[in-house]
Amino acid sequence: MIVLTHESYSTYEERMNKTLNVLREEFHAIRAGRANPHVLDKLTIEYYGTKTPIQQVANIQVPEARIILITPWDPTTLKEIVKSINMSDLGINPNNDGKSIRLVFPALTEDRRKDLVKQVHKLGEEARIAIRNLRREGVDHFKDLEKKHELTEDALAEAEKEMQRLTDAHIVEIEKQICDKEKDLMEV
Repeated sequence: MIVLTHESYSTYEERMNKTLNVLREEFHAIRAGRANPHVLDKLTIEYYGTKTPIQQVANIQVPEARIILITPWDPTTLKEIVKSINMSDLGINPNNDGKSIRLVFPALTEDRRKDLVKQVHKLGEEARIAIRNLRREGVDHFKDLEKKHELTEDALAEAEKEMQRLTDAHIVEIEKQICDKEKDLMEV
């Protein structure tokens, strides 16, 4: 018989935590009307034949609340950075002065804010589904152990309770993340 310990659940808890981290990263990439260098996290350029994140080829600063200043270390990458920004869904036109690129973030319109809030809720729902899938996967694993007589019925019930507790805790954290991001987006 297997004795359930904290380690029995640790892989599922780690994967649930990774889901939360991915959600946080997704939320960082959603702009809230203020300059946030994280909006550039997913943008890459072709640099010496490989896809390279912009952060690895340029200095990124936020000199004012609504401006991001991108200063490439290699001036030949300016055109590639501008092209990457234009092809992204940022909705911002980069200003290239030959040495650096300025991204000026306009104030968000009410409609754009509502669209971003919908996007936040969609990402939150995807994270909740991922957490629930992990719970189901864990419970199925423990049920298989019980079928093989490696786990008692009482231990199975305890495992199901623990998986539900982990799920509930992570769902509450997702809800908190959604509320915080929605508040951030709707702030004028």
